[in-house]
Amino acid sequence: MLARVLARMDLADPVVLALPRGGVPVAAEIARRLKAPLDVVLVRKIGVPYQRELAAAAVVNGGAAEIVTNDDVMALADLTRTDIERLAAPELAEIERRRQAYLQGRERVALEGRTLILVDDGIATGASARAALVALRRRRPRALVLAVPVAPAETVAALRPEVDDVVCLRMPEPFVAIGLYYRDFHQLSDEDVMHALAQQRDAGGAPGGDDDAIAD
Repeated sequence: MLARVLARMDLADPVVLALPRGGVPVAAEIARRLKAPLDVVLVRKIGVPYQRELAAAAVVNGGAAEIVTNDDVMALADLTRTDIERLAAPELAEIERRRQAYLQGRERVALEGRTLILVDDGIATGASARAALVALRRRRPRALVLAVPVAPAETVAALRPEVDDVVCLRMPEPFVAIGLYYRDFHQLSDEDVMHALAQQRDAGGAPGGDDDAIAD
């Protein structure tokens, strides 16, 4: 459904960039429909220590680590910037592990001057998506588009200033959880991600982004 909407937008020179792991199957469908390169943006959520799924921040490693904070959650959890930097260390290690596993020395193409479509399976707080968008904007794209199947309306509104366009199919109220809007929302593995990337590469969609261009 998301691919059909994006195809009608006639986006110039697109590159599809997924937030793993969940965003990869969604992004793969879009890349196939647009006949565009598919790659990943590696971002890790920094959760509140007593509730890991609640994002206090997110970290992106694209040459130099960049942390984007969720100030409201930080205040609620009584977390300082020093706390966030300490909690980021293991997430940066996981980013490096995934980078080695997913990329496997593949040749990259530049993102500058292209239409970058950031895709996830859905958005809750928006911390990971916002971190990725900040990193991608540094690469001077022709346009930056956020594309997700489902998200809360207030999160979409908060992210809109970071992009040139947003495509979100459903903004239910109340939102509750991303998994409610999928027939199949099983946990994906690294092997699933690598398989999807390999399939798209074999189909003729070259991976997009140089090493600093994406958040790896």
